[in-house]
Amino acid sequence: MSTPGRGQDGHTGQGLQLAPFRGLRYVPERVGSLAAVTSPPYDVVVRPDGLRLLETADPYNIVRLILPQAATAADRHRLAAETLRRWQDERVLAPDPEPALYVYEQRGEGILQRGLIGALRLTPPEEGVVLPHEDVMPHIVEDRAALMRGTGANLEPLLFSYRGNGDGMTGAAGVIERVIRTEPLLSTATDDGYAHRLWSVTDPGDLARIDKDLSHQQALIADGHHRWATYLRLRAEQPAPGPWDFGLVLLVDTARYPLRVRAIHRLLHRLPAADALAALGGSFRVRTVEGPLPRALEALAEAAVGEEPGNAFVLAGDGRYHLIDRPDPDLLARTIPADRPRAWRELDATVLHSTLLEHVWRVPDDPEHIGYIHDTAAAVEQAERHGGTAVLMHPVREDVVRELAEQGVTMPRKSTSFGPKPATGLVLRSLALN
Repeated sequence: MSTPGRGQDGHTGQGLQLAPFRGLRYVPERVGSLAAVTSPPYDVVVRPDGLRLLETADPYNIVRLILPQAATAADRHRLAAETLRRWQDERVLAPDPEPALYVYEQRGEGILQRGLIGALRLTPPEEGVVLPHEDVMPHIVEDRAALMRGTGANLEPLLFSYRGNGDGMTGAAGVIERVIRTEPLLSTATDDGYAHRLWSVTDPGDLARIDKDLSHQQALIADGHHRWATYLRLRAEQPAPGPWDFGLVLLVDTARYPLRVRAIHRLLHRLPAADALAALGGSFRVRTVEGPLPRALEALAEAAVGEEPGNAFVLAGDGRYHLIDRPDPDLLARTIPADRPRAWRELDATVLHSTLLEHVWRVPDDPEHIGYIHDTAAAVEQAERHGGTAVLMHPVREDVVRELAEQGVTMPRKSTSFGPKPATGLVLRSLALN
């Protein structure tokens, strides 16, 4: 089995290499509960309310590392590094005794997901081993890079998917199915209704079977494009080979455990809903739909995948819900680049960014003007509170995402939200230990 220290030259296969590492985990006796110290991924925490809720759940909540609060960016990253060192000194966080891969299970909302957490060998895009499907925002990569550089740690696993052969008896799937029948390292349930269990895999035979199986696979980045870009950036800064050649991920075989795909909605901070609707003119059909929110989302789904499917969005922010669909074909032809595959040109996210944001509404694509929010209710509430516009979107199918990624075509950033996402705080990777 390869180890992080061997670097790229130690890899014998052409696909994925998931290396064991010494996980850094909370000591249960030192915290109120494991559930109280976990968090959603950094970009899912709805700030400021969600951040305050997590900070008050437990003084050692992981959000103090992934979203530290201070006056400047430099102070935030310095605070996170100091906090991580202090928690290790106080034995709030402690390393496992030997390197391992970790089997991770999530149950909730009718979903069962199992996968492997490990240190994945970083590969450049041209190798085609890891497939991104979204663009990234440079300022976020810069922020995450400074945080990882300061802490010397991968604080949360990225969510990657691959397509196994569906056989649960051999390879990585066989190891997972056998390991889950043993006693887990930890078991907890979080407030979002999900139950989490974690096991370690240290047996050399099991590690070799996983390594051989994954060496023939390629992975789709389901969640974590900015952090993957951060991994690649930091590796380029460091001498090789070394621990920066690898990054913390959760690999899920979607042939056995299909991921759920949800949309990421837009919050247009400085565009009131009335102005957004007025600017449409006759370029889209506009209908006011009945609330409450679930009913409006049903109308959106029907417009997106019904008898006459097409691009559709729900606008909110003025206390009502407005379904806009059936865009003017001539407008689309003028505003959407023609040098991309048809599947890309027909994406809702493409129409939103290329047609609505750039040409109709003329909204700059920067954090001052556009927010990205996973939760529909939170998007609507913030739009109504601050006089902006929430643009609610319908999710893209996973097969469309993978098809475009295999062609090397990236979607507009924040086009999809795959899940369930791994809880942050169950296992960390300190580069000083690996």
